[in-house]
Amino acid sequence: MNEMKEILLRGEPVEVEAELPRSAMLLFAPIDKRAFGAAIGTIGALAIGGLTALQLIIRPEHALDLSLFSQYFAGYTVSWGGVAVGAAWGFATGFCAGWFTAFARNLVLAISLFFLRSKAELSGSRDFLDHI
Repeated sequence: MNEMKEILLRGEPVEVEAELPRSAMLLFAPIDKRAFGAAIGTIGALAIGGLTALQLIIRPEHALDLSLFSQYFAGYTVSWGGVAVGAAWGFATGFCAGWFTAFARNLVLAISLFFLRSKAELSGSRDFLDHI
């Protein structure tokens, strides 16, 4: 073990073939874009539809002004029909946001792993001309 520390301190390349633990492999696994989009879309639909329905049922005195959603979502009103329209728009916007988030995370992770792997391969073959 001390020999390994000395090699690492001197900066010499070390070839290590080790299997990553399952938890680390899951950390670097790509996220399914459609599934993540559907999950976030479902949360968005439940949030907007549920908030509208809750306001219609309880009718609080100092409630949020949900009619502002009509500025962003065509056809939305604070009514029972607006619950369905709001849920549809909530799912659509949530799906797009979730899909793009998963896409961006997968892209950044793939680029990072590519650069790390390339850097490791280059450092491992840095002195190949010395052996010719």
